[in-house]
Amino acid sequence: MPSIRVLKTFLVVARVGSFAAAGDEVGLTPAAVGLQVRSLEEDIGRRLFDRVGRSIILNTQGREMVPAALDLVSRYEALAATETQGLAGTVVMGALVSALMGAFSGALWQMKRDFPALDVKLFAGLSADFVTRVERGELDAAVTTLPPRVLPAALKWTSLYAEPMVLIVPTEPNFELAKDAFEILRSAPFLRFDRTTWTGDLVTRVLSRAHVAVTEGLEVNSVETIVALVRQGYGVSIVPKLDNVQWQRDSQLKIIDIPGNVVERKVGLLERTEHSRKQFTTAIKEHFRFRKQT
Repeated sequence: MPSIRVLKTFLVVARVGSFAAAGDEVGLTPAAVGLQVRSLEEDIGRRLFDRVGRSIILNTQGREMVPAALDLVSRYEALAATETQGLAGTVVMGALVSALMGAFSGALWQMKRDFPALDVKLFAGLSADFVTRVERGELDAAVTTLPPRVLPAALKWTSLYAEPMVLIVPTEPNFELAKDAFEILRSAPFLRFDRTTWTGDLVTRVLSRAHVAVTEGLEVNSVETIVALVRQGYGVSIVPKLDNVQWQRDSQLKIIDIPGNVVERKVGLLERTEHSRKQFTTAIKEHFRFRKQT
């Protein structure tokens, strides 16, 4: 029977894709990591990685092993949480970078203050990428925007907060800036959020409802990059007004409400319907529920 430590090492190797990188994370030499992985393979009687030269690739049997290993490790760590009368152990989360810039970062700091034995590992990314990783069990949960399509039956999404879509313009543009919001969109260089993403789909919806054809400039998949470019005067953009970010105090940026716009970005928690870290995800949802009431 493999130990919890060996299962943890396997999960790190599966995530980072090399013995050396995994060794750096868990404090072992690459050779020691390799020995633990081979011991695990011998215990369960099947190969989990394909070896090609010095490279290792998680194979089909390895991918099937990940959810079970995650569940065993999570259940073991939940025992520590019970003993300490609170949350403890490791939770692996995915989150939008823009959510980390806004309200979700505050929730995490509050959780760390309330439960010092809790270790949260965060991976930044895009909403669509997190669906598969949560479903496979690579992540315990993820902060994403509202999915535009029906989720698999094994997943559920809970709303945490909403952010209105707004027009942002530079206070010192490198172009002539009109005064009317619609005229700004028609005439100014438009920095568009990647239209293949869920947030990009919201931008397209705002423009469609406003019946405005923009002057296309760059297409970027990062809110923070778009904001930086707008600050430097290179264009205007439509972005979610990030919750808990004080853009109105930014001397290089101006926020303009788009007349008649009702489109907003809904941010929520994506998780499996059944998993062993529900105490953590419930605490996150309660944090935002309380926040709405105050």
